Amino acid sequence: MLERDIDFLGNHRWFLVFSLSLVIVSISALAIRGLTFSIEFQGGTVVNIGRAEGVTVNEVRAAFTEEGAPGVVVQSTEDGGFIVRTTEDDPDVANATFRRVFETLGISPDLGDVSTIGPGWGRNVTRAALLALSASVAAILFYISLRYEYKMSLTAVFTLMHDVLIVLGIYALVGREVSPNMIAALLTIIGYSLYDTIVVFHRIKENTTGLTRRTFSSMANHSLNQVLVRSVNTSLTSMIPPLALLFFGGETLADFAFALVIGIMIGAYSSIGVATPIYTMWKEREPKFQALAKKYGQA
Repeated sequence: MLERDIDFLGNHRWFLVFSLSLVIVSISALAIRGLTFSIEFQGGTVVNIGRAEGVTVNEVRAAFTEEGAPGVVVQSTEDGGFIVRTTEDDPDVANATFRRVFETLGISPDLGDVSTIGPGWGRNVTRAALLALSASVAAILFYISLRYEYKMSLTAVFTLMHDVLIVLGIYALVGREVSPNMIAALLTIIGYSLYDTIVVFHRIKENTTGLTRRTFSSMANHSLNQVLVRSVNTSLTSMIPPLALLFFGGETLADFAFALVIGIMIGAYSSIGVATPIYTMWKEREPKFQALAKKYGQA
């Protein structure tokens, strides 16, 4: 009994419309809400307060505001403590404010610690992140062009930009902070998304050899079906660690895990719904494959 292929490429327009919708929503969210950058990028002070009995978020915020701390943002933690962020980048002023606030709230200074980061460090982190992203994209273009062909490399990079843009858009929508951990997750997502796309492209390249009695689209769709189980299994197993980190890893790892979870889902989808359809449409413009399409009909 012959297995019947799922007609992914026959529905490629729906995939591309869905992707375009996600991209439009992401660009809108980035334009309207913008990204919230963590203290590592902006510079400022973070005060970690341990479990403080009888103290509320409003009381902590009021105490820091009364002491003149600029840009106060207070967040409660699961253990009953607080994380306070301010835009103060002078460590002496930050430490003096910290001591006065703890005295006002009746909290022992031993329950807290202060970290101050200057704006220069944030600029260095941003520069390093952009350099890493640019180097990754350049290496991808070079390797895939050398190993496969330039059409695959450009399609892969376009797909990566699609994935990264959607992840950033979701971050803007939900208001999560962009931190160095999140940047590390983005670079991880690039690697995962590229791997999933290359698996499909490699199978297409193998099946292109000796292609004479079917259209390129039909062959590409069959190639997708051949690697589908592998892609699904890889995606599901890859999701388990970041999901565990997201729910049980604490606030420190939440940004990293959240970006990975979203990125893995988008990366698994984009290899099927973005990369393969775009590459297939591009290849079918070549005279050889146009002739096959005329002879054997569209898949």
